[in-house]
Amino acid sequence: MVRPVAVVVTLVVFLAGLAACANPGAEPGQSPESSGGAAAEGFPVTLEHAFGEITLDSRPERVLTWGWGSTDASLALGVVPVAIPTAIYGGNEDQVLPWNAEKLAELGAETPTLLANPDGGTTIPFEEIAAAAPDVILAVYSGITEEEYRRLSEIAPTIAYPDQPWATAWQDVVTTVGAALGRKAEAETLLADIDRATREAGAAHPELAGKSVIALFDVAEQLAVYKEIDPRVVFLTDLGMTVPPAVADVPAVDDGFYGNLSYEKADLLVSDVLLIYSETEESLQKTLDRPSIKNLPQIKSGRYTAIVGQQLVAAGSPPTALSLTWALDEYTTKLAAAAARTS
Repeated sequence: MVRPVAVVVTLVVFLAGLAACANPGAEPGQSPESSGGAAAEGFPVTLEHAFGEITLDSRPERVLTWGWGSTDASLALGVVPVAIPTAIYGGNEDQVLPWNAEKLAELGAETPTLLANPDGGTTIPFEEIAAAAPDVILAVYSGITEEEYRRLSEIAPTIAYPDQPWATAWQDVVTTVGAALGRKAEAETLLADIDRATREAGAAHPELAGKSVIALFDVAEQLAVYKEIDPRVVFLTDLGMTVPPAVADVPAVDDGFYGNLSYEKADLLVSDVLLIYSETEESLQKTLDRPSIKNLPQIKSGRYTAIVGQQLVAAGSPPTALSLTWALDEYTTKLAAAAARTS
């Protein structure tokens, strides 16, 4: 998930339906249009990514998604993949993310084949992917290595992230998936609709404008502080909030989308608002009870909010073409309540 926040905890900190065309009775891998005529427009298309470039001569018919967000973008554009990762974090009883389940129902489609995903995207089920016989693999927001990319490319043309693993802006996921699926115009419309919804949400809560915010996750040993490049934080700035200097002062770890901070140094987290992700109310209370946390000015003055529960955490970790609007009201309402206490 960015990797989903879920995996953030498990792996060290690794951690509605908007303008998409409905397609009752859609088959996995197919889109509302036929494979001919307008569906062929825009091909061949060449897409660049971190490991080179690929050229798709025609519109893919059997789409497989890996990582985070590509499934959502594909569904939002009306294309049902033949296989998607199992949602080990934030999924419903069928291990499908709720906003994906809702979109599948809207499209009148069955749940695609669920790929084994025991650790949130680190272990790739190559044999299962090959068995799904995809003609394109979308891993636009993922952590695949160059070696894994080569193996996947032996199965089907694979589109990796544009630059850094687990750091693709959700907008870029939509744009890339749209280009790969011959849905460039639809992707532009989708982005415009989501951007409008986000900005309207921000405008409806003027108390958010210009307020600095720090987003963090307590990983039981230290605090994971999300950096400015992280899509979680980009979403917050899209609402009109800002990133304080304190975030840049936290040394980045690994892929650079977060940094670790010891509890003893929590007083360095200077901001108007503090946003805490937590899986349960119990784990949130444990965080708030830590002496270094409960003495923070944001906590003492009520200038903090918490996103609690796997589904809500996953919805913004990072946001996607479907999850953003699914959780938009809850996020903005909570943030606005905390921001209001700064005046």
